[in-house]
Amino acid sequence: MIKATKKSEIKRGWHLIDAKGEILGRLATKVVPLLLGKNKPYFVRNLDCGDHVVIINAGDIKVTGKKEQQKTYQSFSGYPGGLREISYAQMKERFPEKIIEKAIRNMLPKNKLRDCWMGKLHVFAGSEHNYKDKFKEIKKESKKEEK
Repeated sequence: MIKATKKSEIKRGWHLIDAKGEILGRLATKVVPLLLGKNKPYFVRNLDCGDHVVIINAGDIKVTGKKEQQKTYQSFSGYPGGLREISYAQMKERFPEKIIEKAIRNMLPKNKLRDCWMGKLHVFAGSEHNYKDKFKEIKKESKKEEK
């Protein structure tokens, strides 16, 4: 008999990903399964089984083809004449984290859990981040295994 996964049985991990030199879409396809928890044996679609993902060096992300010049991001305020467009180059200069966040957000399923998954995504423009204490535990464990 198959045992249903309970919210209390879910274990959260932390993943650090360096976006330096990575292609935007390929990076997003690596991150989405981690946020969803699809790599875990107890994955179910109705619960948030995913891990926390920290992405550093978002300012050094790359895109292929002519997207550097042609890609635009649109937002609409809801008022007449409220359509705003910003080019990829301007977005990369002003908000490099939002480029990755928007790409990953659009790859996630459009349901009530999407905000929970996005809450576990932490993107930083540079190499400095606030979650260093989460990764020190992992490094200590790997040093013990080497000895």
